[in-house]
Amino acid sequence: MKDNYISKKQNIMIRRIEISGIAHTIRPSFVMPYMTGMTDDAEKGLFLRKFSVPFWGIAHLFGRGPMYWERMEQSLGRNSIVGTTVKDPGKLPEHVVADEKHTRIGGEKAFVATTVAKECVLGASVTDSACEDSLKKAYGTYKEEALGVAPGYSPETVNTDGWKATMNAWESLFPSVTLILCFLHMFISIRDRAKKKFGEIYHEVVTRLWECYGAPTRASFSQRVRRLAEWAEKTSVPSVIADKIVKIRKNIDAFARAYAFPGAHRTSNMLDRLMRRMDRHIFNTHYFHGVIFSAELGIRGWSLILNFAPSNPYTVKNYEGSQSPAERLNGFRYHENWLHNLLISASLGGFREPPLNPL
Repeated sequence: MKDNYISKKQNIMIRRIEISGIAHTIRPSFVMPYMTGMTDDAEKGLFLRKFSVPFWGIAHLFGRGPMYWERMEQSLGRNSIVGTTVKDPGKLPEHVVADEKHTRIGGEKAFVATTVAKECVLGASVTDSACEDSLKKAYGTYKEEALGVAPGYSPETVNTDGWKATMNAWESLFPSVTLILCFLHMFISIRDRAKKKFGEIYHEVVTRLWECYGAPTRASFSQRVRRLAEWAEKTSVPSVIADKIVKIRKNIDAFARAYAFPGAHRTSNMLDRLMRRMDRHIFNTHYFHGVIFSAELGIRGWSLILNFAPSNPYTVKNYEGSQSPAERLNGFRYHENWLHNLLISASLGGFREPPLNPL
């Protein structure tokens, strides 16, 4: 024991212990970070952030001002997303999905480099450019946090939409990673260009395309793609469709690599589901304001809320009582209340080393 004192904000006793010459504050989970409030008082308001309820709406329901709730969400974003969400190094994902959410900060184009696995957002970093160097720095946050959980960690595969800068960034960060192209993106690119204009031939192409996807082996997948390309050439398929089929054939290897990795993501479905929530969240706030630093704190805090807030009752029932994506990933929870569980998981900021700024 180093010492103790009475918090002026909450009028409760706070203890500090000293380990290896570094003082650590022992803060119970029933108090929010920086003593801004009691956890049980904040829990319902922050739960509504999962559904993108605006801060002024939360303030109307639960009191305080909009900035109070915004700062509280941002304070959660100071924690390591990976270290807070993944408590066992053995639970770190072998297969991840990565993509950039296009958005704006103060009217200027920006991107949220997002990494997803096991129904959890494990990386969300804001950058003002989609060039290779910027994305390497943004995705590097995920690498840094993952290495803090398990030194030497590297995912086996990453599924991307084929953006060159994204693939180069991941190969640079994790030289041993295998890049897999998203098959769904190829379908979407055909659908958006041909569904209305070429209805009948479009449905024929889509049927054959998903037959390729359903191939049980790498060899049969490659064969079906080649047959699709030959059929498209013989039947004079419109160029907007034919060009995409040719592209699939040229990149057969990048799509087929997933067959060598059971459990690898062949499509970005998981990321798309979570990114739809992110899209609504950012749209409802009229996009980001201020600077990149505050934008990143906000989206990181929202990501942790998404990982730890309870799922709907039907989902909880299907997973035999597991309440949140983080609980399903780890196989346990520290506390029945989701926000208590998040705060306990965020001990030491989610890092395995002493805090950067010892108290």
